[in-house]
Amino acid sequence: MNQNVTSGAGHSHSNPREKSDLTKNQSLVFGALSRAEGPLSAYTILDQLRDDGFRAPLQVYRALDKLVETGMVHRLESLNAFVACSHPGCDSHQTIAFAICETCGKVAEISDEALESRLRELAREDGFTVKRAVVELRGLCAACR
Repeated sequence: MNQNVTSGAGHSHSNPREKSDLTKNQSLVFGALSRAEGPLSAYTILDQLRDDGFRAPLQVYRALDKLVETGMVHRLESLNAFVACSHPGCDSHQTIAFAICETCGKVAEISDEALESRLRELAREDGFTVKRAVVELRGLCAACR
């Protein structure tokens, strides 16, 4: 099993070209998420960036849409929140999994080729083609058990 597990805080994205192609707003949003200890909602990001000229949620959502599209940021559906990518090359994976601690809120990003392959196989057996999948696992991290 080829598995990569990383937590979301204090990392840098691997593709510098992507960073240099970002608009000012995208860079500010990505910076806020990169510094965060856990997932952030769009409104939390807006509050953090008001001193940088952000006034409306639409500014944050536009930046987030582009960052998600490039794979630099992931959306956690169950939390309605966002996290910066925590490992290099994640945009090449069709399947990303997140382990979310229900006590402390820590999020670990997991990429696993065997999981990705098995999910594609299950979908194919049902005549479905997977474009992208996000799996969210909820439970307790090692520190909270």
